[in-house]
Amino acid sequence: MDTPLILTLTLDANAQQFFNRLREEHFPPERNYLAAHLTLFHHLPGDQLEAITRELATRARHMTPLSLNVTGVQFLGRGVAYSLESPALQALHQELQTEWKPYLTPQDQQRRRPHVTIQNKVDPKVARALHEELSASFQPFEAQGKGMHLWAYRGGPWESVRQFVFLG
Repeated sequence: MDTPLILTLTLDANAQQFFNRLREEHFPPERNYLAAHLTLFHHLPGDQLEAITRELATRARHMTPLSLNVTGVQFLGRGVAYSLESPALQALHQELQTEWKPYLTPQDQQRRRPHVTIQNKVDPKVARALHEELSASFQPFEAQGKGMHLWAYRGGPWESVRQFVFLG
């Protein structure tokens, strides 16, 4: 496969519904062809699909769900996201960065600041207003990472390749 791969964290059903609802309300409809997601890697090489899926399957068999803390509302300039914190997620990301170092783009070599984008590519005034609205009523909450999802990027909607449920 020569198509780039994207790796996301699978969220628990309640968190997924919460973020999806906000994304449906606030993401420009003509650009909203994906469910809400937390991206771990933006561009893994498709020609390494076999090695990548083997690594993810092995890890998922031994991992338990990850505790995630949704800690705030983040202004992105032309959008809004929810920030998440998780030492276990950071550790997983760093381990995978080390494993895949030869394949990673500069963006994927950086430290991950986990977030779920619910609005993007809008006028900055619109984004600022939504940020202020959501921040005013924000209460931190907990979520869980239940697994990982590997996707093929083909220029538009992502194509699901395989899901890896944390079974440990």
